[in-house]
Amino acid sequence: MKQQFDLVFEGGGAKGIIFVGALKVLLEQGHSYRRLIGTSAGAITATLCAAGYSPDAMLACINERTADGRPVFSTFMDKPTAEDFSDLDINGSLTIRAFNAVNLFGLQRYVIRGLLHNGLYTRLFSFVERGGFYSGRTFLAWMQDRLAAKGYDREITLEALFNETQNDLSLVATNVGLREMLVLNHRTTPNLPVARAVRMSMSIPFVWEEVIWDAAWQYRLFDGTVKNIANTRIIDGGVLSNFPMELIAEHNSELVQQTMGDLTAEFVDAALNLGLLIDEDLPVADQPEAGQGELPILTELPTLKRVHNLAETMMSARNNRVIDQYQAEICRLPAKGYGTLEFGMEGKRLDDFIKAGYEAMTTHLQARGLTCTR
Repeated sequence: MKQQFDLVFEGGGAKGIIFVGALKVLLEQGHSYRRLIGTSAGAITATLCAAGYSPDAMLACINERTADGRPVFSTFMDKPTAEDFSDLDINGSLTIRAFNAVNLFGLQRYVIRGLLHNGLYTRLFSFVERGGFYSGRTFLAWMQDRLAAKGYDREITLEALFNETQNDLSLVATNVGLREMLVLNHRTTPNLPVARAVRMSMSIPFVWEEVIWDAAWQYRLFDGTVKNIANTRIIDGGVLSNFPMELIAEHNSELVQQTMGDLTAEFVDAALNLGLLIDEDLPVADQPEAGQGELPILTELPTLKRVHNLAETMMSARNNRVIDQYQAEICRLPAKGYGTLEFGMEGKRLDDFIKAGYEAMTTHLQARGLTCTR
């Protein structure tokens, strides 16, 4: 019997590529989706689904190449440039404060400007002042291009995308200043551009620059409250909820009632829950179970290595209570030996990963008695 699902995609950086294989078998079996919820890499997949991308089209995106032959995903680790930082950024920086304590004969700003043409220093400056080594500019442009390729405006808002597709998309982000979880959808943030919502959700702390909330975006709750979060810093949703299964499974929580819309029994019962969980304990067939090869984004700089380890730890942390409670509704996707920041995977390693997602979803649907004969 064909079913409609509310889908939840876990965060996992580059490991989110495995969702393509899982979605492929789900749709091949004739099933469909209603609500799409995602964090970080899961936000990317959920958004592509909402915009009308098929699994094969997503795979084509993953296999995109730059002019020099690199996987396009590897360009997401984009270094900031000197032009990214205005005089206002420099004048308000910790670096200028430190330099002001040294007699540089009034040349502080010129020294910093010179240093910003050094790639390593630029990343350090960005890390200190904006909370991440990489700008995220390339990813934002890529996401806007994917929307434009489907005929949408590059700055289409969450409300406009819902009105055009009727696909209910929710992305999870974290407000650092208020230390709270944000659920971004056409109800809570109708004015927020979709691509920028994804950029917020995938901002792994200390890896990508934080996003500053624009007052024009607003943040509304179901009771009509508009929260003032202008100029606060937004980072990856995985900091507070890397696998937001609670948004479709726990209808009595205040967060769900304020952000997820219709919760009548008739609406809730019209779709099944399905969580797509990236499981780092499950091996991928024909792939090593330890390590993920040398990552080109890392240098010998110890801080970069610490950031990589932090990203791996954060993306592995999740709400075990929710997983234990709803495990029958969760498909576990193998990812042992694959890295959160391994955006350059290709060839057999990539093919085996996507195949593992396909096989895991096949097994999950069989276990739930949801395999259709066509």
